[in-house]
Amino acid sequence: MTLPITSIGLLDPDQVKSVIGAAVLAPSTHNTQPWRFRCTTAGLELHADPDRALPVADTDRRELLLSCGAALFNLRTAIQALGTHPATTLFPRRDDPTLLAVVRPFAARRPDPRLVELADAIPRRHTNRTPFETAAIPPSVVAELRHAAEVEQAWLPRLDTKQLEGLRELVHQAHHAQVAEPAFLAEWLHWTRRGSDSRDGVPEYAAGAMPSNNGGWVLRDFGSRRRDRTDHSEPLVVVIGSFDDTPLDRLRAGQAMQRVLLTATAAGFDASFISQPVEVPPVRAELRRLLGGGLWPQIVLRLGRGAPVPWTPRRSLDDVLLEPAALSA
Repeated sequence: MTLPITSIGLLDPDQVKSVIGAAVLAPSTHNTQPWRFRCTTAGLELHADPDRALPVADTDRRELLLSCGAALFNLRTAIQALGTHPATTLFPRRDDPTLLAVVRPFAARRPDPRLVELADAIPRRHTNRTPFETAAIPPSVVAELRHAAEVEQAWLPRLDTKQLEGLRELVHQAHHAQVAEPAFLAEWLHWTRRGSDSRDGVPEYAAGAMPSNNGGWVLRDFGSRRRDRTDHSEPLVVVIGSFDDTPLDRLRAGQAMQRVLLTATAAGFDASFISQPVEVPPVRAELRRLLGGGLWPQIVLRLGRGAPVPWTPRRSLDDVLLEPAALSA
């Protein structure tokens, strides 16, 4: 059944459809797309979809909140690019734990050119797991990425050589712990290697060609083709962290992650996730100590320029829209 989409504030139905369409292009762990939206006269509601949680890889639903935070940033940015201010309230109702945010597009505002640039990058951003070029990302772009995280109340610390080596070791440690766990492998395989007609998960065609060596960084094998030669490229690897680890901090960190990813895309760079060290709790604790103990690591990213790869699929708007009655039943 196709749900009707009505005007909300200053947005007409087509604009409401377009901003939700931008929101669902956000990245999510294993492309689970754990979000749903509800259109009301008060605004656009963003809900977590607990049926799409990962009980093994994401036991406390931290990554679910990060993914929904990324969708929220896309939603906010797409609304701003239309010349409307997205007044946003996070966790507005304690009696509804799935309701993460309400966005109210009710005030006209001249679009910020930088946000318009980020909005234009939303359909171009995609996870790229291929080898990256050896050329370094310019310091000016790294500074932009750091600023992007800070604008959204998260932090992208500078990692020295010793910290990078320690992080590389933690990635290997976490990777081996996960692949040794049958429950993790079963869950991971459920969401990967899907057919071309699937609208979620990571189909094999979207994985691209992985190098046999990623400068020592372990990347998950989503069923991609292996390269015959060893690739010694050294990508830029960064950590996005928060000063606390509450659900609110995690939702904000997801928005920061997406702002960083779109900033990289707008600058002509690709990114992929190194998720293992933040998914294994003891290793995440070690990573926090490695960073000095002041930050909770939320996301580890690999940045550079890779070969073109296909986009991962997305669910239709009908699949992610909630009926009003569904929330009160």
